[in-house]
Amino acid sequence: MSGQQTISFPSQDLIDAVGSFPENLKPVLWDLVNDPQTPLDEIEIAVMPYMANPAALNNIRKAPNLKIVQTQTTGFDGLVDLIGDRANINTAAGVHAASTAEMAIGLAIASLRGFPQAVRDQQDGRWNPQQWPGLADRTVGLVGVGGIGEEIRKRLEPFEVNLLRFGSTARADEHGEILSTNELSQHAADIEVLILIVPLTDSTHHLVDAELLAQLPDGATIVNVARGPVVDTDALVKEVASGRLNVASDVFDPEPLPKDHPLWQHPNALIIPHNGGNTAAFFPRMVKLLKRQLVQWSEGDLGENVVHRS
Repeated sequence: MSGQQTISFPSQDLIDAVGSFPENLKPVLWDLVNDPQTPLDEIEIAVMPYMANPAALNNIRKAPNLKIVQTQTTGFDGLVDLIGDRANINTAAGVHAASTAEMAIGLAIASLRGFPQAVRDQQDGRWNPQQWPGLADRTVGLVGVGGIGEEIRKRLEPFEVNLLRFGSTARADEHGEILSTNELSQHAADIEVLILIVPLTDSTHHLVDAELLAQLPDGATIVNVARGPVVDTDALVKEVASGRLNVASDVFDPEPLPKDHPLWQHPNALIIPHNGGNTAAFFPRMVKLLKRQLVQWSEGDLGENVVHRS
């Protein structure tokens, strides 16, 4: 980049952690809620807050000369509509891969080994041993083979599962066959654990609908660490309420899940409040990414993880 560029950060902690900046990049604090001390028309690069509310995100439009928007999440659904063609969007792909994969495996094990029931029994002081399906020998459908999907695949290896992987197109890689998501319905009857880790797009919205849910075998578990609208919530509620299917999910549609939402009522629903990437590993990994981005941006390069070009 030529000349002095102003880059906004959502917290002073993040600015301090990044430390030294290239001479042609000037950091300013802007959390998208309070106006920065620098005029908004000077900000050309903006680092978004992590998991900001939609009202705050809308304030990014106040910066008329943005050239780059850097998220702190892997997903960027909604940002393209917000930013349009006036700025590039760079994501934090890779930063959350390990923690989100950890969440997916944790949700599967917790549901398949009856952890939620054990917690309820503990609250009642009830000793209640019983057999649960477990993860070993289950047929797992992993929908999504990107960076996080690959981390989930690696973590599934020790559990001796029968793994079916699904991607946007049918192909093969060094780990074997990847089926197309168009083939999900053909294999649904065999899938005992369905793990979702796809981006939210027009093609993945309600990818798991009433028809697909009905094709899953009795007792199957849906693990969603993707985005809530990948699953048809109304259809899911009907299956969970009937007791036929289980859900262990980190994401929902809507979010936050309303207090009176029916999913809260069912013991076969394990609800996590979109916490998949929110571990102690997140901040230092994000700082490392930003340090690499700053070097590239200062030299006029696009930086890593560009998902949308102006």
